[in-house]
Amino acid sequence: MSRLPGDVVIASAFMSYAGPFPSEFRLELVRNTWLPQVRGLNIPATEGFDFALFLANPSDVRDWNIQGLPADSFSTENGVMVTRGRRWPLMVDPQVQANKWIKNMEGANGLRVLSLNMADMARKMEAAIQFGEPVLLQDVMEEIDPVLEPVLAKAFIKQGNQTLIKLGDKEVDYNFDFKLYLTTKLANPHYTPEISTKVMIVNFAVKEQGLEAQLLNTVVKCERPDLDKQKNDLVVKVAQGKRTQAELEDQILFMLSTATGSLLDNVELISTLDQSKVTWEEVNESLKVAEETSVKIEAASQQYQPCALRASILYFVLNDLSGIDPMYQFSLDAYNDLFLLSIKNSPKNDNLQERIKHLNDYHTYAVYRYTARGLFERHKLLLSLQMCMRILQSSKQINIEEWQFFLKGGSVLDRSLQPQNPARAWLSEMAWDNITELANLPNFKGISDSFEASPGAWEAWYRENEPEVAELPGEWEPKCNELQRMVLVRSLRPDRVIFAATTYVANSLGRKFVEPPVLDLGETFNDSTPFSPLIFVLSPGVDPTDALRKLAHEIGFDDRLFTVALGQGQAPVATRLIEEGMKGGTWVFLANCHLMTSWLPTLDKIIEGMEGQRPHEDFRLWLSSSPSPKFPMAILQRGIKMTTEPPKGLRANLFRLYNTITEDGFAECRTQHKYQKLLFSLAYFHSVLLERRKFRTLGLNIPYDFNDTDFKVSDDLLKSYLDSYEETPWDALKYLIAEANYGGRVTDELDRRVLNSYLSKFYCEAALAKSNYPLSPLPTYYIPDNGSLQIFKDYIVTLPATDRPEAFGQHPNAEISYLREDSKIVLDCLLSLQPASAGGGGAVSREELVLGIAQDLLEQVPAPFNLEEVMKRKAEDPSALHVVLFQEVERYNILLVKARHSCRELIKGIKGLVVMSADLDLVFDALFNARVPAAWLKTYASLKPLGSWTRDLLMRVEQLARWVEDTYPKVYWLSGFTYPTGFLTAVLQTTARRSSIPIDTLSFEFSIVNLTEKEILQAPKDGVYVKGMFLEGAGWDAENGCLCEPQPMELVVPMPIVLFRPAENKKKSQKGVYVCPLYMYPIRTGSRERPSFMINVDLKSGLADPDHWIMRGTALLLSLAT
Repeated sequence: MSRLPGDVVIASAFMSYAGPFPSEFRLELVRNTWLPQVRGLNIPATEGFDFALFLANPSDVRDWNIQGLPADSFSTENGVMVTRGRRWPLMVDPQVQANKWIKNMEGANGLRVLSLNMADMARKMEAAIQFGEPVLLQDVMEEIDPVLEPVLAKAFIKQGNQTLIKLGDKEVDYNFDFKLYLTTKLANPHYTPEISTKVMIVNFAVKEQGLEAQLLNTVVKCERPDLDKQKNDLVVKVAQGKRTQAELEDQILFMLSTATGSLLDNVELISTLDQSKVTWEEVNESLKVAEETSVKIEAASQQYQPCALRASILYFVLNDLSGIDPMYQFSLDAYNDLFLLSIKNSPKNDNLQERIKHLNDYHTYAVYRYTARGLFERHKLLLSLQMCMRILQSSKQINIEEWQFFLKGGSVLDRSLQPQNPARAWLSEMAWDNITELANLPNFKGISDSFEASPGAWEAWYRENEPEVAELPGEWEPKCNELQRMVLVRSLRPDRVIFAATTYVANSLGRKFVEPPVLDLGETFNDSTPFSPLIFVLSPGVDPTDALRKLAHEIGFDDRLFTVALGQGQAPVATRLIEEGMKGGTWVFLANCHLMTSWLPTLDKIIEGMEGQRPHEDFRLWLSSSPSPKFPMAILQRGIKMTTEPPKGLRANLFRLYNTITEDGFAECRTQHKYQKLLFSLAYFHSVLLERRKFRTLGLNIPYDFNDTDFKVSDDLLKSYLDSYEETPWDALKYLIAEANYGGRVTDELDRRVLNSYLSKFYCEAALAKSNYPLSPLPTYYIPDNGSLQIFKDYIVTLPATDRPEAFGQHPNAEISYLREDSKIVLDCLLSLQPASAGGGGAVSREELVLGIAQDLLEQVPAPFNLEEVMKRKAEDPSALHVVLFQEVERYNILLVKARHSCRELIKGIKGLVVMSADLDLVFDALFNARVPAAWLKTYASLKPLGSWTRDLLMRVEQLARWVEDTYPKVYWLSGFTYPTGFLTAVLQTTARRSSIPIDTLSFEFSIVNLTEKEILQAPKDGVYVKGMFLEGAGWDAENGCLCEPQPMELVVPMPIVLFRPAENKKKSQKGVYVCPLYMYPIRTGSRERPSFMINVDLKSGLADPDHWIMRGTALLLSLAT
């Protein structure tokens, strides 16, 4: 009793302020903030104050648990706040636990369930207020209808004995039995102060600790029902005992207050006191026994804690996936069902430790199977790796510092203190940055010295085809565990990261976790119920309708499958079919839901209402949709998701195309001797275009969705033209197929050039005349000799399952290039899934790390130029090039001011001197992840990580500073301009003015200058020398000044200095010249505001013809991603 004042103060603070926070922060507030403050004011308070124990009645809590409120302490705290708070509760409820609890708790009291988008919401709210009924307003977003403002604020109007409240333009009689509950499914909503002061925001979002407690209750209930029963009986017994004590206290107090005369003469009072004493002692004794039993039950329950921990970890792995793709939504209810199935189906064992191991292993794989079915192929390894890392992290088997390095790599802002790269010939600057930063980790001390001492051994490992399984040089082989080996692979051979990660998961969890199960539609159907929709998540060029019809045929549902392609005016048809299907037990397939997102909230309500309508047991609702952020989360969480993807590889695509050709269709063309070969060439052409996308920009600048219709139309054209002309109309066929049909989808002129090059090779006289005409440099791929349709299918089966880059006319290096890009995507996705609280490991916190980076940047990024001073200096020479200089200085000044201001504000924010705004949060996250903040990339586009970008910025500013101080540079670093096209236009303008010729008649001629920058003593008479370009997709023969094959693992090569000389009425490119596109940076499409393409540069094509380099995707780049 003496500690009551302090407890009341803390409970009041908790009730007022703790609602929006997660459990760990609530605990921190009580222990580290409020308790010390209360003690500091000498107010007595309970040492281990517990809000739930202080304000919650155990029997009430038990009722709440029966009604669906989870039994963990966090949920109990929320229950107290919801039921005892003076403001209406607004519950942040992404897992819909609060929603369910409120519906069960208030269901018997006539609960009205409303949502803001209901047409008659205000009318129903008015009725509930008048009749004193509870209302659940669900699916609230970040704004609430202003009509409800007086209700939220409890703005009562007194008129005599009446209490009224304003609702819209009406004043409504207020019944004090009215209750209002609000819930939102948004996981992290931002409410305005106007809303958050009127309602009590209560955070019901499940966190790992809370879910662990819930799942522990689940597993104990299933595995030890005896313990669960004992626990429930105890709650009832304790509640009865405490009630008896309270009744005795009340009785004695009543008798004492009403007693007259001497208390010693009051026989009834004395006998009641004696009886109360005996009863009190008996109750106390039973409560002590109950407490001891409770401790034993808790200890027995805790033995199952490893199962709850594993299941909780796995749920949050699934929950995080929504950050990768909006369609990856998983409900907690469905997950609980899966966990119960795992408990039921996993192997039983009398030995508890063995039983727990079996259950964990079974459930882990069950989660993988269940989730992988709904993921795209590219994200399945991501799931395995995240599961593996989180499981190992929970058992302290993973070094977080090394894991963070694996995700982010090393970033060096200032190379002045960095040791010299000992092997520049093969070790890139980026790789050396990784190694020198790696040397700062405790387990990698001396790694950079090892490179200096044994560069040959490291080079041999680096050049291995599979370095992830090769022996590491010297002492590092026995020293490194699997994660450390993976870190080395990431540092030196990023193209092998996916293979290293696959090996890591296979060795840690098992081989089956890197071999995703093939989608079995029949098995998925067996897992489904009439209440949960089955959702196909679509990929370009794939239609699941045929597979669904085939399943319907197998089950005997041919005439009971109804399909609707959603679009304008189809909503009533879809609604009618669903209603009829629920009654008659038919299947309804709503295709292309992404084309009708405005109707999907209505569909959500229809699906939500299914449980109350008890649909026919045979009814199934099938949906298909491309990924869309507008697809309702509730449908995705309730449904079973399946991804549909096109087959991978030339063989699979060729086989699929030939399976669509019938014997009659194959024999339809009269000129069979031509048709059979040209049809195969067409199928190969189609397959190559589909598969070429994997090479990204080396394949096509834009990934087009070519589909079977393109192939079918081209096939019909081929038959028609071959039968109509005696001479093969090559030009007409090539134009109609490459330019009109397939080319109709192509929006980039340089991509159209690729299509033409392929078809020129595949459609020529030699393809008909030559036996086994080769379709690629590899002998495996050729046009088979004429025969039956089956002969062509038999040949396709002999092709390899995985394709080498040469099959597409690419160099083997192209494979390294796309594997690097794939690895980068996986690492970036994994990095985005890491919790924000994860520090850099060791003693360095996240804040300290970012503070150090911001301070380094502030020191290194120079102050802006004085533009007025620059313009005065160059006032005597008003040339076009000086106008470019002024514009560039102005743009760089904006960037320098922005970068320095962001760093200064961020340093203040980390120190707590200013409020961290949303913009500063973005800068903070970017610096922590060693990336350039998006706000800094508006001046010029770049893919470089933070360290390389900073050094690049300093070089750019230095070029301008030298130009400002001195005269025109002899050699221009074209990459150093924010708008290089503006600079090149100024060069043309200078020549046009000097020669008095129209600028639109000028274009550039290009010649290679085999001199270093130091050897160039003066600028050219006409044009400019340009340095700093890189060649991608080819090598450079310096001796002959032409393109050549690159060396193995040589992805880009630096170009020599090139003279850009303006010339009037330039002739068309000669034979043996490759017209090479020049791009600003590796994303060749650029953005809508800033295209990456600049100009075509003529380069000698060397021993190969220009088509060879077109198929290679050879291009010049001004800036790299490293």
